[in-house]
Amino acid sequence: MPDKPNVSAPSILYISHGGGPLPLLGEPSHKEMIAGLQKIVTLVDRPSAIILISAHWETYQATITSGANPALLYDYSGFPQESYEIQYPVPGKPALARKICNILNKYGIEADLTEERGFDHGVFVPLKIMYPAADIPCVQLSLVNNLDPAKHIQIGKALAGLQEEKILIIGSGFSFHNLKAFFSPSTEATDSKNESFEQWLIETCCSHALNENEREQRLIHWESAPAARFCHPREEHLLPLHVCYGVAQSPARRVFLWEILGKQVSAYLW
Repeated sequence: MPDKPNVSAPSILYISHGGGPLPLLGEPSHKEMIAGLQKIVTLVDRPSAIILISAHWETYQATITSGANPALLYDYSGFPQESYEIQYPVPGKPALARKICNILNKYGIEADLTEERGFDHGVFVPLKIMYPAADIPCVQLSLVNNLDPAKHIQIGKALAGLQEEKILIIGSGFSFHNLKAFFSPSTEATDSKNESFEQWLIETCCSHALNENEREQRLIHWESAPAARFCHPREEHLLPLHVCYGVAQSPARRVFLWEILGKQVSAYLW
């Protein structure tokens, strides 16, 4: 009788992925983030495959990349020419993509596959820092463009049913994402708003005083957090965290508190 596969719970990570390609261009305010991402890979088992939810892909239904060798999407503008020559030839994993699609559909979540979609910078920028050899197959899962926080937690709960060996699930967003504030001088008022939301997020994700229903409700109603809409005028960079929480349904560890472009941001590991 053949051995059963060594199935284990996935490692789950939510990160702030930095400003466009700047982490790969040596921009000074990303040094903490780069060091942190390099450190994070020592905190998790080396995965056999990565499922990544990026803030930079929204579709009307959950969609998964199913190409064997996805191209890179240089989905930014106004950067030096080298930004459009970055290479990260990581393979896809079509069988895993099909498995994800099936489990989402089984859970009552509309889902589809695309062989044409490439990997956006929310995928290749952090992965090039974390796993520079580009030798761990990756599939990308889209956000659903209604940006419903409860829906994204539900997607995560469906993914929790994956029976797969050593999967790493990464939510790639930004725990603070107000572009105007990034590129305006910091003030005491803006710093206070940034820090108050971060403290709320840390408490929400990590506090053992909350039960899981309370934690889920706080994430669903995240707009009630201090300075929520200042920190996230639009929530696409926060919602990858909701997917991660849906998979885990348990308290996280805040593994890093970084400063990027003058703002405090955090990373979480389950």
